[in-house]
Amino acid sequence: MTRDEAQQESAHDTGAGQATAGAGSADAGPGPAGAAETLRREVEALGPWFQNFDLGHGIVTAPHHFLGDYPAVKFRAFAPALPTDLEGASVLDIGCNAGFYSIEMKRRGAGRVLGIDSDDRYLAQARLASRALGFEDIEYRNLSVYDIGALGEKFDLVIFMGVLYHLRHPLLALDLIREHVISEAGGTMLFQTMQQGSREVFQPPEDHPFHTPDTFEPPAFFDEPGYPKMHFIERQFAGDWTNWWAPNTSCSQAMLRASGFTIEAQPEAEVYLCRVADVPFARYGPAAVYPARQPA
Repeated sequence: MTRDEAQQESAHDTGAGQATAGAGSADAGPGPAGAAETLRREVEALGPWFQNFDLGHGIVTAPHHFLGDYPAVKFRAFAPALPTDLEGASVLDIGCNAGFYSIEMKRRGAGRVLGIDSDDRYLAQARLASRALGFEDIEYRNLSVYDIGALGEKFDLVIFMGVLYHLRHPLLALDLIREHVISEAGGTMLFQTMQQGSREVFQPPEDHPFHTPDTFEPPAFFDEPGYPKMHFIERQFAGDWTNWWAPNTSCSQAMLRASGFTIEAQPEAEVYLCRVADVPFARYGPAAVYPARQPA
């Protein structure tokens, strides 16, 4: 997850943290020791961190994360599914949090990398981590996934990790990504969502009958464990009120196909590597009806 704390921190805290960081910078002396102390104070001022980085000088951002060295420990499990050489590729990291995946794509040689998030504190963390690790050319912007049409550009690789289940309108988000920001020339999306329920995959018919033939009973396949199901979470999940949805495996795959993606690999149960494909029923008009805003 990348937004568990995003909607529970205020902009006032961000401003105060940045002011504290500035004050700490003035107190630290010159030289490596002074620079390390300045960095330590900046990290502390922007806390808490959801993503853990080792910034050197013994400075780590989330050493007591409940998932361990997160998200590095998760990334190691599916990293081999991604190209090791992304030289010149453009990357959009949606819901970038503190920039972990943006930085990892830069390590692989990506050209333009843009991380977007709707939380200013996370963006400040991302800028700090990128600067400390020597990747200052990564761009970060405050932008919602619903407004990506305003970017007016398309990317070779779109990262959409740990965001879908926090959204009020998840299928719309996938439609907007497919329509506005992913390259038609073999564009790739790295996608992850929380999943709950069966991992079975049931292939429904192309056209659902209204009744079981010769009866007035509903078709039985709606009760199949592997039928695509999106579980709605009315209140909280794991103490987080922004966890709205939990698809089962079959539903995640069906939503990706319905939005115009083909799944090329599933390196982890919740992680999918996809490429652009034809959008089903596109002859009837665009799937994403949300209007594009003016250029960001």
